[in-house]
Amino acid sequence: MTGQEVRLLARTGQLTGPTPGLALGYLQANLVVLPRDLAFDFLLFCRRNPRPCPLLDVCDPGCPEPRAVAPGADLRVDLPRYRVWRYGELIEETTDLRAWWRDDLVSFLLGCSFTFEAALLRAGLPVRHLEQHRNVPMYRTNLPCVPAGLFHGPMVVSMRPMTSYQAEQAAQICANYPLAHGAPIHLGDPEQIGIDDLTHPDFGDPVEIRSGEIPVFWACGVTPQAVLMQARPSFCLTHAPGHMFVTDRRDEELQGKWFLESET
Repeated sequence: MTGQEVRLLARTGQLTGPTPGLALGYLQANLVVLPRDLAFDFLLFCRRNPRPCPLLDVCDPGCPEPRAVAPGADLRVDLPRYRVWRYGELIEETTDLRAWWRDDLVSFLLGCSFTFEAALLRAGLPVRHLEQHRNVPMYRTNLPCVPAGLFHGPMVVSMRPMTSYQAEQAAQICANYPLAHGAPIHLGDPEQIGIDDLTHPDFGDPVEIRSGEIPVFWACGVTPQAVLMQARPSFCLTHAPGHMFVTDRRDEELQGKWFLESET
């Protein structure tokens, strides 16, 4: 499928589940929507923490169209599932944000590690959550983000098990995708980054780790959700973990780039 086809399935309610493995080769993105008075602080937070929060697009206040990555799309209905937050508490999951939309809301799209999974598969490397038809496992860590204004909190990571040799290959491949979190930030012992139990991820689903494999961790775009739980803004909208916005941009456009330019 193309990114547009995935978005249409979400918009019409035919897709409400996670998006890993869908529209391989198309850039996927995390979503954060904040009131305008918090937008600058969050923009600064992303600039100070580019590994977990690589910026792809920022919309004008009240505008749900991400013109740089998917002209004509609607961020209110084109993701499979969303979360609604008040004062750091999750109050609702929904498939349609129109009832929550306001003219002062600013939408941010952040890079996602699902984007580089097509490159890993092309190289013959395992992507276990795709093999097992699950959402990727994600964990809070003890790695603090650099604060900005209201926003502070821990980095979240995603995990894919591989052998040490495969992890070296994956690091070389993913380093070419800085807008999709780049190379892994940690390999091996999860306790070194504050993860006690890999079988109980904070977000997503657990996956099998086979004999001879080690856990390989990437910075994750769910980090803002952990940050929101600590910062407790009065109102915020996000994607549900693993339920991403699929853009019209191709993964090869990301190679070596630290920002995307609009095609419009």
